[in-house]
Amino acid sequence: MRRTDPEGHGPVRYGPPLPGQGLPVLPELRSVLAAAADRADAEPSGGGPALLDAACAYWSRRGLPTAHDRVAAAPGAPALLLALTGALGGDVLVPRPCAAWWAPQARLLGRSVFHVATPAECGGIPDPYALLETVRRVRAEGGEPRLLVLSVADDPTATVAPPEVVHETVEAAMDEGLHVVSDETWRDTLHRPHGTVLLSPAEMLPGEVTVVTDLAGAFLPQGWPAAVARFPDNDSGVRLRAQVLDVLTVLGARVAEPVAAAAAYALGEPAGITERLTAAVRLHAHVAAAAHRAVVGAGALARPPQAGRHLYVDLGPLRSALGAHGVGDAQDLEDFLTARLGMPAPGGHRFGDDLAALRVRLGTGPLLGATDEERAECLTSPSPLELPHVQRALTLLGSAFDDLRDDAQRWEPPR
Repeated sequence: MRRTDPEGHGPVRYGPPLPGQGLPVLPELRSVLAAAADRADAEPSGGGPALLDAACAYWSRRGLPTAHDRVAAAPGAPALLLALTGALGGDVLVPRPCAAWWAPQARLLGRSVFHVATPAECGGIPDPYALLETVRRVRAEGGEPRLLVLSVADDPTATVAPPEVVHETVEAAMDEGLHVVSDETWRDTLHRPHGTVLLSPAEMLPGEVTVVTDLAGAFLPQGWPAAVARFPDNDSGVRLRAQVLDVLTVLGARVAEPVAAAAAYALGEPAGITERLTAAVRLHAHVAAAAHRAVVGAGALARPPQAGRHLYVDLGPLRSALGAHGVGDAQDLEDFLTARLGMPAPGGHRFGDDLAALRVRLGTGPLLGATDEERAECLTSPSPLELPHVQRALTLLGSAFDDLRDDAQRWEPPR
């Protein structure tokens, strides 16, 4: 990569964190963490009984009965994916674009990572035909593809893969002998939970798929790292879990006991947790839809966001206007929009997209206000988009993109 930002966004091979909630920590979670604050130790490698019980119950409520010897916990999903990649061996396939933290885990182990094009209707899932062709090409060149990482509710594109696409892709992966890891960090943040069908690959093939969920997606603050994995429901799943625990032990990747207490409480989904999650998802859905209208109205391209706290924007149609500002690639675009908007705008190259493509991920958390009081007000307001601080943030966002549209129109050659 030709340069990095000295102010801290680091080499491009390192991606940005998950989109933040932008909300105050739920008081109930603070109380649980505080009550366990005198526990100075960490959980055993793979998680303690209470956390594993909560994870099993969480998946069982989602139609995936789970036993203790099929579950492990770690301080964040990257540690779990690193352990899985180390245990499974071989080359790794991921969609393009994909979550920024997937590829570095494999590259850290010296594994090759191959990006596969996604279908037109969604991100997060490789196109099944492109997947088959990529596997064929990698094997012809002497590679050994073994692992496919995908996400049915996606970061960065904020889309949810249709069940029929999930079926076709997972069947193609199984036909080629690939182990599937399904990152379901965002499955509980569907903007229209009663109008969007989310199919986990593990529901299709519970004996062939490992599910990973980072609790920073729906349940915990980012600074309280905890994630859980559900392994295949057979003897090979038991063996894979044992191998993953070996790696986690070597890494010293154990969840702090206060965080584990909060994670177990959140995974139990008591009323306070579910009410906050419902309110937060509704809020981010409203703000994401407003942001989507603003960027599309200015001539940029973006799929309608369906999950999470973000949207993925393609500014290719505004390339001429951006070029006048010295923006020629995704790194330039990241620098330009981050300064212009006063909020993180990581470029698509951080998610495995082509550096030349002018794409960015925009989070909705920074649009909720500058103080805890403003953000909390967003949660309780019946019309959060009408709050002055949210209006100002959305107006700034819309103005920045409208200015680019106007510039592009001025410099468009006469017909």
